[in-house]
Amino acid sequence: MSETGPARSKERMNSVPGKSLLILGGARSGKSRYAQQLAERSGACPVLIATAQAHDEEMAARIASHAARRGSEWSLVEEPLDLAGALDRAARAGSIIVVDCLTLWLSNLMLADADFIEATARLTQRVARLAAPAIFVSNEVGLAIVPDNPLGRTFRDAQGSLNQALAEACEAVVFMAAGLPLQLKPAEPPVFKFLA
Repeated sequence: MSETGPARSKERMNSVPGKSLLILGGARSGKSRYAQQLAERSGACPVLIATAQAHDEEMAARIASHAARRGSEWSLVEEPLDLAGALDRAARAGSIIVVDCLTLWLSNLMLADADFIEATARLTQRVARLAAPAIFVSNEVGLAIVPDNPLGRTFRDAQGSLNQALAEACEAVVFMAAGLPLQLKPAEPPVFKFLA
């Protein structure tokens, strides 16, 4: 009898070849935990590129909570803006990189009035050339209501464009929901046959 359910899903995810993975999901969907688990199970030396900045006590507590879950085998690179450069510096043979997260990176760029379109292009160009596997964590923000202000709508649209660009550049994409990974790529595209 063939194995089905979560065990079969886990086996399929573990067998997807490639050097780049994008993990998407909502807040508290399990994105970071899943990225950490994959990196630690890889057998490579894990490197976290953290984009968060502790501007207030709540964010400092979140950063500390994430740090407490990581073991001593992790190396840490803190880079809020120059993500492409940080990837170039951190990617070494025998390592695996986790970028957590693209959403905060985009927010940092927008608050710094940086060219986030150019930064996105630089990042996606790096993905195929990295010397080490990389896991990118990003929020899916397009499923909620339309923001009621121009900045919110600009951010939502930029995040959607960033996610699409990374999904195209990465060899695999997973969507997290309630702590469960759903494989989006690689996957066969749906075939529709419309009735006349």
